[in-house]
Amino acid sequence: MITAIVLIKTSVDRIPEIAESIAALDSVSEVFSVTGTYDLIAMVRVARHDDLADVIPGRISKIQGVEATDTHVAFRTYSQHDLEAAFAIGLDG
Repeated sequence: MITAIVLIKTSVDRIPEIAESIAALDSVSEVFSVTGTYDLIAMVRVARHDDLADVIPGRISKIQGVEATDTHVAFRTYSQHDLEAAFAIGLDG
């Protein structure tokens, strides 16, 4: 699974509607409304790198009100949930 973090600038008067439209896309797992330079951050998860082109410039960027995107592809994923599961291997109760 390939994970991309997409930073999105939008029309500020339509942030909630744009966020809902992005969140409704199949490959988008979460959309966060944030402070700072960008208005939204979307987590995109796809099976192949080529699929990123279908989702980001092909669908996200075409949503009315999306002004710009900046995409970062993750090399690895680290999470507290994964660490807890790894340390629990082989432990009973």
